[in-house]
Amino acid sequence: MKKIILAAALSCVSILSQAQQYEVALEDHNGKQEKIYRGHITDSLLKADTTFKWFAEGEKIYEPRPEVVKTVKKNKEQIWFKVFMGTWCPDSHYVIPRFYKILEEAGFDKEKVSLLAVDRSKKDKGKIAENLNVTRVPTIIVYHHDTELGRVVEYGETGRFDVELADIIKKVK
Repeated sequence: MKKIILAAALSCVSILSQAQQYEVALEDHNGKQEKIYRGHITDSLLKADTTFKWFAEGEKIYEPRPEVVKTVKKNKEQIWFKVFMGTWCPDSHYVIPRFYKILEEAGFDKEKVSLLAVDRSKKDKGKIAENLNVTRVPTIIVYHHDTELGRVVEYGETGRFDVELADIIKKVK
């Protein structure tokens, strides 16, 4: 009997530890209530939440550059991403759906993307953004194993975040 109770308790602890890794807040911004996520989220969560219609719309209208898709596809086994965004941020509304469309067309495993939502002060639940010196969103960090290859911040330096992302990925040896 004790073994059954112990197993049940461990199962509950396991379920609770895997539970929601993000917080949801309603903030008053410019006189209206705005839903904000903070913490680890997924593109599926954004797609499913009708508050964030911009995600599906952004993916739908974007046609990724073939050379960018090819670069991601060629290196997809060797890279992973840590992405910071704000569900409140217009730049994130533009870049993040397009980023995911590139990944989709390249057949990239989304399990290799860590998507973190931050609040307006660029804070997340685990202080990961702060530890990685993320001060603007979106920020897409490209990793090869545990080494940062580079990052694209907001629209990138040239306004072509996707091309800059591909240029970073090409650094994989």
